[in-house]
Amino acid sequence: MKILITGGCGFIGSNLSIYLKKKKFNVFSLDNLYRKGSELNLKRLKKNKIKNFKIDISDKKKIDKIPKFDLVIDCCAEPSVSASINELDRVIDTNLIGTFNILKKCALDKSKIIFLSSSRVYSLNDLKKIVPKKILNRPVKIKKKIDMSFSTFGAKSIYGFSKFASEELIREFSYIYGIDYLINRFGVIAGPWQFGKVDQGFFSLWMWSHINKRKLNYIGYGGYGNQVRDVLHVDDLCELIYLQINNLRTIKNKSFSAGGGLTNSVSLKKLTKICENITKNKIKIKAAKGTATYDIPYFVTSNLFVTKTYNWKPRKSLLNIAIDVYEWQIKNFRLLKPILN
Repeated sequence: MKILITGGCGFIGSNLSIYLKKKKFNVFSLDNLYRKGSELNLKRLKKNKIKNFKIDISDKKKIDKIPKFDLVIDCCAEPSVSASINELDRVIDTNLIGTFNILKKCALDKSKIIFLSSSRVYSLNDLKKIVPKKILNRPVKIKKKIDMSFSTFGAKSIYGFSKFASEELIREFSYIYGIDYLINRFGVIAGPWQFGKVDQGFFSLWMWSHINKRKLNYIGYGGYGNQVRDVLHVDDLCELIYLQINNLRTIKNKSFSAGGGLTNSVSLKKLTKICENITKNKIKIKAAKGTATYDIPYFVTSNLFVTKTYNWKPRKSLLNIAIDVYEWQIKNFRLLKPILN
């Protein structure tokens, strides 16, 4: 099978490209190399004999000229929620117009598509109601798991909207042109080759800051660090996509939520303890009480449907993820320093 992975030099895209190449698929990447660190992932792709098309996904003319593929896995995105405010054009061009261009190409070539969506497609107001703001001064004990039935009505951030609108475009193209698709709503993904920032890749950022004894902030909701997210190792994501590819003939035109689940849920305060135990370093963490409009106090994924469909569940624990990230950062310290500092 000939597979194109958009965003192939990003965190998820590069890991997935190499994983599928090792599974003997004929894999190609499409990436404009815009993001910091993509040049390092490009070297990894070249080492594994994976060709990259250096093309911006929003450039329709260039997208139209790429070869035909049996399957497109759309990993390309501007993943920063804060960019929804500061870089609005780029978010829409990449996340929505880019997917539109890919869909037109899929319709023409009769290609299948697997789309990596986001847990950010859900209603901000409804997500904020799960955990009352007034109780975030202590550890959250709520055990709610969020599935595809959770409300998507209302504001979600421009990033979330771009992903949700892309999902709807895919369903429309499937109805009109007969494109076979799968949609995966992923939450927080972590693992090696993620270049961490405050609002994306926080797991990597937290570990790097502890290794280097750099100050951090507990941002929002009173600055207590009790917000909760579930975390999925990128290797587990790759395994799920592999299962989906192998079952595309019989399982298609469906949408799934997939994440670390309740077992792999963590607060920033708990993540701090994990990083301290691994690095043996303690750092100063300040309380930044101001809460951004797009921030949420809690998100934990329900894997019930995806587990029932593929007999898949996350294999790697929070500790596994933390150790993998730590070992990758230590091994590549000099290489990563100019990017992560």
